[in-house]
Amino acid sequence: MPLSQFESGAAGKGAIRLEFAPWQLVLLLLLIVYPFGANDFFIVQIGAQSLLLGTVALSLMLLAGYGGIVSLSQMTVAGIAGYMVAILGVDSYNLGLGWPWWVVVPGAILIATLAATLIGMISVRTEGIYTIMITLAIGVAFYYFCNQNYAIFNGFTGFAGLKPPPLFGIDWRSPMPFYYLSMVVAVVAYAVVSYFERTTFGLSLQAIRDNPRRMEALGYNVTVHRVAAHAFAGLIAAIGGVMLVWYNGRISPGTINVGNLINILIIAVIGGIRKPIGAYLGAIVFVLIGNFAIDLIDRERFNMLIGFCFLIIVLFSPDGLLGLWEKFKSMSRREPKDEW
Repeated sequence: MPLSQFESGAAGKGAIRLEFAPWQLVLLLLLIVYPFGANDFFIVQIGAQSLLLGTVALSLMLLAGYGGIVSLSQMTVAGIAGYMVAILGVDSYNLGLGWPWWVVVPGAILIATLAATLIGMISVRTEGIYTIMITLAIGVAFYYFCNQNYAIFNGFTGFAGLKPPPLFGIDWRSPMPFYYLSMVVAVVAYAVVSYFERTTFGLSLQAIRDNPRRMEALGYNVTVHRVAAHAFAGLIAAIGGVMLVWYNGRISPGTINVGNLINILIIAVIGGIRKPIGAYLGAIVFVLIGNFAIDLIDRERFNMLIGFCFLIIVLFSPDGLLGLWEKFKSMSRREPKDEW
């Protein structure tokens, strides 16, 4: 039984119901108090980065876990949002258009979401490895387009000096304010995706994942559902992309290279693509390994280490860390056999 419940409107059909498990409330409390026991490095480099990468990976989890669509273009969508923030806003090179932030941020998110919708329209008619290859090709094409186009994207150099606006007189680049901003974005994205799982559209998308031909025979438009899933996932990735630009303070083609496209897939798979929390679990593991690999072996061996972890997870638990947790719980709940 959930620890707390909130129901809006009359009970029954059409009521909006939010449920919170005890572990979710404990986790939220830990996220809130975390900065008070950590230094600036752990607040931003570990905490905020994990939350933001987890948010981008959450968009992939939504597509793969609920829709059965493995897309390698989620970081591309995040990069489009980031580039729009730089092009439409203000940077240290004075290359942007200098529009106000309250126009730039919604505009960047809208453009990136439209791009995700277009990617969905191109890729949803394929399945499996072909979807992966098409979305990867789109990501690689956008990388080279940004790298070779100096007039719009400033080529290899990209844009620097990008930072969140000083809203309410707060310096959001400071470690603690930026962490809490990242936390709010991550918590809201997690809550929305968790609620989406129980909506009519979410249930329909999961049914399409399991048996698209039967759903099409029942009158559901499979293509439209999948394109809409791409759009919704793109919205989440776009918001994460805006936050990542503010986190890094810059954006360049290196932000959206092939390695970073695949990293989002690695994060999602390590954590587990069945539940939204898996994206954030994978992000924490990925960030910790990335920051402390030099202490374990060597900085240049990071890819080998993360690849080894990825291999172990896939071999022993296809559902990632969440799958390992489920196995542990099932073993602990197993009743002892009666002795005669």
